[in-house]
Amino acid sequence: MNQNSGQVVAIIQARMGSTRLPGKVMMDLGGKPLLTQMMERVQRAKSLSEVVIATTVQPADQVLVDLCEKNHWRYFRGDEEDVLGRYHDAAHFFQADFVVRVTSDCPLMDPQLIDSVVEAMIRRQREVDLVVLRETFPRGLAIEAMPIDLLDRLNRLCTDPREREHVTSMIRRQPHLFAVHRIFNDDDLYSYRWTVDTAEDLKFVRLIYNHFGHNDFSWKQVLTLVRDHPDWCEINHPAVQKSIQKHD
Repeated sequence: MNQNSGQVVAIIQARMGSTRLPGKVMMDLGGKPLLTQMMERVQRAKSLSEVVIATTVQPADQVLVDLCEKNHWRYFRGDEEDVLGRYHDAAHFFQADFVVRVTSDCPLMDPQLIDSVVEAMIRRQREVDLVVLRETFPRGLAIEAMPIDLLDRLNRLCTDPREREHVTSMIRRQPHLFAVHRIFNDDDLYSYRWTVDTAEDLKFVRLIYNHFGHNDFSWKQVLTLVRDHPDWCEINHPAVQKSIQKHD
């Protein structure tokens, strides 16, 4: 990353109160909490100045604060429902020039993909508001990169609590107001489900981690593995993806 690009901060939103699998971020995955595995993967991205946790002020999330302090991770506590406000305030607290948004239910997140998204954001910062990696990649690799100015703008414009609950949902609802650059994979792999939202999702991801025995593997290695074991994908195939999720 260009030294003059500014402070690029990845913010992982995390809370214990997940509606479908409460406490999932602290559940065991390969001998560590799921959030720890994900944090270690995200920290390998070379383009990031810092990786932080944005959790809530709810008493139940004290366990996440304790995990952060134990591992010397920086964190921010904000409103549970106003996730946009939480992101906005965390970004300013950590003096971010650019923010990378990833969610805590994606333990197969790939640091090289993060670098690709950040590179595109830096290169196009005068042309676009947001760079996203989504549709053609497996579910669970979603990344958004944006300048701090976009978060400021969204924080001003979003008055509907439903929009504030989902950070960038206004951009999806009113795309004519924003310039978005989307990064597509050559093959459409969106039918693969690599996010953790249910017990079946967690069972699937545990197979991946147990196979490798560590967390330093690429998303393409995972793709090769699941193609060799198509029965693994049947474990969480019936899971229904909610249309818009907080993912924390």
